[in-house]
Amino acid sequence: MYTLCIVLVLIASVLMVLAVLVQNPKSGMASNFGASNQVMGVRQTADFLEKATWGLAVAIFALSLFATLAMDTKPAQSPVAAEAAALVEDLAAPAEGEVVVPQAEVPAAEAQPEAETPAQN
Repeated sequence: MYTLCIVLVLIASVLMVLAVLVQNPKSGMASNFGASNQVMGVRQTADFLEKATWGLAVAIFALSLFATLAMDTKPAQSPVAAEAAALVEDLAAPAEGEVVVPQAEVPAAEAQPEAETPAQN
């Protein structure tokens, strides 16, 4: 599901770039050289492109949020870490025919009270 969302975001992004590039500039120096927007229904095309741009922007935002929710929550493990974990398991497991001697836990040395020295007169 995550991959599908990412593909849809990429498609919407490309379509939005194309819609922005096709639009006529509303103001600025370039608009002085272009034809009027009122000739032969160009006004309706400009409205459609503007609505399409806003719709694609909202779609990209919504798909990005949905992709975040669909993302795996478990952390990715690198191949090196997987091999290290397998090696540790192999070393911890006894070999075939090997006798395993249980290890006794050595208690920590308790602190001895210091010998009191008699006070000198």
